[in-house]
Amino acid sequence: MFAFWIDFCFLPFCHPSQPNYYKAMRTKKSPKVDLEKGRSLFFSIGLVLALGLVLAAFNYKTAVVAIPERGTVNWEPPEEIIIPVTRPEDKKPEIKPITIHEIVLNLEAGEQELDFSDYTDEIDQGVGIALNPILSERSPEPDEVAVVDFAEQMPQFPGGMSSLLSFISKSVRYPAQARELGTQGRVFVRFVVNTDGTIADAHVVRSVDSLLDAEALRVVRLMPRWKPGSQNGRPVRVNFTIPINFVLQ
Repeated sequence: MFAFWIDFCFLPFCHPSQPNYYKAMRTKKSPKVDLEKGRSLFFSIGLVLALGLVLAAFNYKTAVVAIPERGTVNWEPPEEIIIPVTRPEDKKPEIKPITIHEIVLNLEAGEQELDFSDYTDEIDQGVGIALNPILSERSPEPDEVAVVDFAEQMPQFPGGMSSLLSFISKSVRYPAQARELGTQGRVFVRFVVNTDGTIADAHVVRSVDSLLDAEALRVVRLMPRWKPGSQNGRPVRVNFTIPINFVLQ
């Protein structure tokens, strides 16, 4: 107030030519309201506080609350109750092994060779194989004598197995179409040797190809009479199976 009163009272009487004119024009400030005096101090205090808050924020950690452990409960699902289902047992007919004589047909450079070996095998008689009606044709039987799979004296080809080998070697003809297609495999032919030695009921029990099946049946039906099998000194009809293996070399 005092500075304002001085300016108001004396400025009208001053002239720019007077030496104190510009000095009188300066703004008079009270030292109590001069903010420039403590500016640097306030800036330093604010900077220190800001840095302190930043450091406190980085070092602040959330308190970890420990939760007391509780006892664990082991739960197991109830056991599944399985009710057994009883089924009537299927009685399967007993299958007796069949003596099989294997004849291997090997062809090379137009020649026909047969290797013969004896072995015993078992064929599942309960499994049928769909064949051409011509191949599965049955010959009429001369009588109603039962056919057995084994006999005390088994049937024999005239002259033995070596003669049977020679007969098939001379009689078999490898089908030309099967040769061109490279078809080969083992054909199982089953037949009955009657009490008079004749061959009956020749049919394929395991097929490879219709051409090879037909040739195997043709050769078997051309065989001469065998020496019949006998049981207790009496001739009996006996089943006989021959696997013929057609191999191209």
